[in-house]
Amino acid sequence: MDYYLLVSLCLAAVSSLFSLTRQLQMLQQNSYYPTRYFVWLKDNLPFLHAVLFLISSVLFILHLRVAQVIFSLVVLGIRIPRALNHQKESIKKLVFTARVKRLFGSAIVIQLILITTYTITPLTLAGTLCLDISFMLSFLTPLMTLLIWAITLPIEKAVNLWFINDAKKILRSYKDLKVIGITGSYGKTTTKFILTRILSEKFNVACTPQSFNTPMGVVRTVRQHLKPQTQVFVCEMGAKNVGDIKEICNIVHPDLGLITSVGEQHLETFKSVDNVFKTKFELAEAVGKKNGITFVNGDSKEIKSRIDSKNYKIYGSLKNHDYTVSNITCDRNGSKFDISLGKTVLSLTTKLLGKHSALNIAGAVAVAYHLGVSPEDIKFAVASLKPTEHRLEMKTSINRSLLIDDAYNANPEGSLEAINVLGTFQGMKKVIITPGLIELGAREYQCNFDLGVACANTCDEIILVGLTRSKPLSDGIKSAKFNEDNLHIVSNFKEAMSVYSKIADSNTVVLLENDLPDNYLK
Repeated sequence: MDYYLLVSLCLAAVSSLFSLTRQLQMLQQNSYYPTRYFVWLKDNLPFLHAVLFLISSVLFILHLRVAQVIFSLVVLGIRIPRALNHQKESIKKLVFTARVKRLFGSAIVIQLILITTYTITPLTLAGTLCLDISFMLSFLTPLMTLLIWAITLPIEKAVNLWFINDAKKILRSYKDLKVIGITGSYGKTTTKFILTRILSEKFNVACTPQSFNTPMGVVRTVRQHLKPQTQVFVCEMGAKNVGDIKEICNIVHPDLGLITSVGEQHLETFKSVDNVFKTKFELAEAVGKKNGITFVNGDSKEIKSRIDSKNYKIYGSLKNHDYTVSNITCDRNGSKFDISLGKTVLSLTTKLLGKHSALNIAGAVAVAYHLGVSPEDIKFAVASLKPTEHRLEMKTSINRSLLIDDAYNANPEGSLEAINVLGTFQGMKKVIITPGLIELGAREYQCNFDLGVACANTCDEIILVGLTRSKPLSDGIKSAKFNEDNLHIVSNFKEAMSVYSKIADSNTVVLLENDLPDNYLK
């Protein structure tokens, strides 16, 4: 038995677990889809891993066993602080869910089997193969990532199926529960919380928390958040592929639907706006099967041009809608607007900013009014609304400046509206910090170019995040003949805030638009 080689093998295996943290973080951020993980991996190939593997292989071939042990110790000393530092500096850290724990557990079991087999049969072909494979997986951790994903996939499917069936059983036990499905390219999370707040004036309401808008997020909500006294379940439904909304509808069977928008989002997976439309309206199809009504935003061109009047109610700022929003004004205290509910016109005030906030409220008001919430209760609930975290949320920032936090999940129309809101702060120095827009396929360059033009026409100072990915924004800004002395391009958000701290004062308002996770920043 070559004990030096065994020690080196064990050290390499332990170090691989720390290196695996980064790979699983990216796999998790890409919803455990290998194809999406490959997109990140293509731009972040682990050359260091390959170099370390090459050095270890050379030491092995030359029979430099002591040097190989020392090298494995050095690798361990490199990987531990790198893994801890990645987690510390990451915008969206690895969440140690049950699935992640199973993935780590599988990696440990695989290494234990390989090392044990080598230990028992060191001079056989099987032992040699196990030795080689263990070293390879220890250094080339993307291979280990894909292997443990494939091995645990049947387990994950079985676990998910059990949870789904349990959630369906729970829902069937509620005889009078009203389920309201909400989807849209943007605005769905904010509208969900607004609707939940308004409905709570009359009903006992549960809703999917945060962005729990995947099938398993919905299942988890049903199993953990629905109580015996729950009367209404407001269910947010997200999608990145055709059929995603239908999958959720087959679990919860919604009675009413609310579609906030259809637009250019996730086009890398949807491929076309037409596919986005088909997917969002999978909700309307499910609601129609129960003879329910779907409320839709008539200001969304893709919606208005494709629906008939059957089983739909339309809200928006245009005339002849079932629920019409008008007289929208906005300042640093929030927004004011009117909404018609048939012959009744409500004048509403809210701390939320922007026209799109008024439309989100209008959609929620339409559903609540349909379910019997009184105009007086609606007015009270809307006045008490607080901005959803990271969605045009006003905060005090550096040097007593005003921060408009719109960091969550930006989209073309929403980003332009956020810049319009920034422009309403007259007499203040206006700054934007943004990495731009993502997942727009062939449209990504043009949308970011247009966003850059809007920034140049509104802002006094512009801070772009991402030395490479900010080029379309920069091109748009320069085309508008913006003063380039006030254009700052940095590599990450930490640097962006450092630049901002030097220009911020009590008369400055800064818009933080789209705080991208680490797998997109480069």
